[in-house]
Amino acid sequence: MRLKEKLYRFMQGRYGSDELNKAMLIAMVVCAVLTWFTGGIVDTILSIAMWAFLIYSYVRMFSRNHSKRWAENQKYLSFKNSILGRINREKNYANQRKTHRIYSCPGCKQKIRVPKGKGKIEISCPKCRTKFIKKT
Repeated sequence: MRLKEKLYRFMQGRYGSDELNKAMLIAMVVCAVLTWFTGGIVDTILSIAMWAFLIYSYVRMFSRNHSKRWAENQKYLSFKNSILGRINREKNYANQRKTHRIYSCPGCKQKIRVPKGKGKIEISCPKCRTKFIKKT
């Protein structure tokens, strides 16, 4: 029997790789690179973290408990998407600040976007209908 067939049979029913495994392997490589530039206790901690990432990644990859591995991956993806969502939101706000001012309604704290360069204007909150005057 060829090696490819043996590997195929061995991996049948196993979970395999997913986004969390990829992230752990990247973290392992980062730890490995950082160990080149550090010394002492930090080097030891990074080495332990590197091995922990590698071992847990292989444990997940060879696991037969698909539902548990899938749930772990979903938690990771949820966390990753929340972080990326915040970053994208801040980028969007930074781009909007070039052409608009963003104010908070004094009544309900709703964020309101108004174009810059219009002078003093009366702003009406679309949510609670509170009116207030601001300079744009």
